[in-house]
Amino acid sequence: MALIRIRKYSSRRAARGACAACAFVLLGACASQQSGYGVGPQAERQALLQQANRDPAPDTPGMYLGLIDRMQSQGLYFASLAHIDAYEKQYGATPDSILLRADALRMTGQPEASASAYRQLLPTPLAARAHRGLGLIEGAQGDFGLAASELQQAAQLAPTDATVLSDLGYARLRAGDVAGARVPLMKAAELDSANPKIVSNIALFLLANGQPAEAQALMNQQKLALDVRAAIRSDAAKVVAAGRGGARSGATGLPGPQSRMAAPAGTVASTQNTMEPAPRLLQRFAQ
Repeated sequence: MALIRIRKYSSRRAARGACAACAFVLLGACASQQSGYGVGPQAERQALLQQANRDPAPDTPGMYLGLIDRMQSQGLYFASLAHIDAYEKQYGATPDSILLRADALRMTGQPEASASAYRQLLPTPLAARAHRGLGLIEGAQGDFGLAASELQQAAQLAPTDATVLSDLGYARLRAGDVAGARVPLMKAAELDSANPKIVSNIALFLLANGQPAEAQALMNQQKLALDVRAAIRSDAAKVVAAGRGGARSGATGLPGPQSRMAAPAGTVASTQNTMEPAPRLLQRFAQ
């Protein structure tokens, strides 16, 4: 194995107004699986696999990596692993081939091998992708505190990557840090407001922040499918439960989910007085 902006009002109104802003369905609201359904996508994947098995390997490393990347974009992760083996046998391992391998291992249910491959990339220019991959692995295993920590590092290295920011926001939500999720989700939404996973995570944030009407309006506006809405509501219940668990841990002096966040809650909360009214945030999705 997925999850918009603002001006000063009153602190309570501001916190609620930000909400009309911003979506990981995980992290992507659920951990970002490549998916395509229907006869068209299935036929395309099958044709690509048959072509890759029939044709000789491309005669340049770049072309071969491009073929492997295209296979993964079609969901052919097991086949891509075979071609990565062939590529590295012919050309040797490179950061790009290691990243493709790490992604394929993660998507084929091999988290330990995937994490090992991602760690090889930490000293390379692909470190942001490596931290994101490690964060997605932690999130898939249910440790959203560690997931948020890895994704925070990815966001620091790639501050304009909307997908990373959305994943970070989702991870923080699932760890019970609703306030900490607001800023990365709003950044993601303004960087890529047409991304359905980001929109879904904004809806999740609105529900978790106590704004069901705004969340419903956003889901209606974006015509989200019923199963997507159900997944968002299910995750919202988990966010609330995580927040309660964190509050209980704090009351007993034990570390809660928010204590493992890379950005302290106080830093995030200090920005909540600069939010613009909700209507403008919702309107952006229709432009």
